[in-house]
Amino acid sequence: MERTTLRCFYIVCMFCTALAGDSCSLELKPARVVVAFGEPVTVNCVASRPVRVLGWESAVGATHTQNDLTVQWKVDSLIDWIEEPICYGVFFTAPRQCEEKLNLVLYKTPDSVSISLNHTGTMVEGKEYQLLCEVQNIAPVQYLTLRWYRGQTEVYNHSFSDLTPTTPVQVSSSLLITPTMADHGVQYTCAAELDLGIDGPRPPPRVSSKPLDITVHFSPSFSQPEDETLELSKGDEASLNCTAVGSPPPSYTWSTAALSLEKMEDQPILTSTALRPGTYTCTASNILGKKSKQFIIKPKP
Repeated sequence: MERTTLRCFYIVCMFCTALAGDSCSLELKPARVVVAFGEPVTVNCVASRPVRVLGWESAVGATHTQNDLTVQWKVDSLIDWIEEPICYGVFFTAPRQCEEKLNLVLYKTPDSVSISLNHTGTMVEGKEYQLLCEVQNIAPVQYLTLRWYRGQTEVYNHSFSDLTPTTPVQVSSSLLITPTMADHGVQYTCAAELDLGIDGPRPPPRVSSKPLDITVHFSPSFSQPEDETLELSKGDEASLNCTAVGSPPPSYTWSTAALSLEKMEDQPILTSTALRPGTYTCTASNILGKKSKQFIIKPKP
């Protein structure tokens, strides 16, 4: 019996089904199937009462049987994105014909996941930048979540549950950041995760981008910014630590009115046994700014 004949018979018997009020008497095992693109799939359709014809209507793997209570839909490599298999049955008693559609999810992990920055060169502290994550050829996109990471910490996620395509698509997500000195040397990554439900693979398929290294320029900052006071006896060695962090690395200048030289060596730490009482000023500077700190040396009582 051809499938078209069965479909016409179904239209005629719709009124009969309504009168009977019985269930379809067909069960799919499993009722929901999640399969990776190109992988095999097998589903059984089982009738719970005597059946005249039982079969699968499908673009691939279509089959039917007579009188048997089970018919199998089997595909060795599923690559049809618009596949919607339907199991149909023609029974001896009302309802004479009914059908069950298979809940089939065909998925594909992305060809690539990449992250980029809408800027060339080094970032500057306090300015806003946009990171872009692009995902190529993923399906179905409504199960996708794009996760953004700063180091190992997730900072944002973007879902696409409002989209409906079942075929592979390209999608993207953006992240706005305003870097600080704490972001210098940090890596940002994004990951495409397909959560296909309890019937899908566990853990969910996941593809991550290569990490994006963040380089941030920021003005110098002292680990101990407060001015320091030291009491020294004559001949004592003094060590004045003016170390600062900055990007690019800062340069240092020292000055004091207590010495005949206005400028001293360009070093973050000044060590000497000949420092006289007075105020010594250290300045750390780079292209973004400068910071100064004072060391006050007093004679020890």
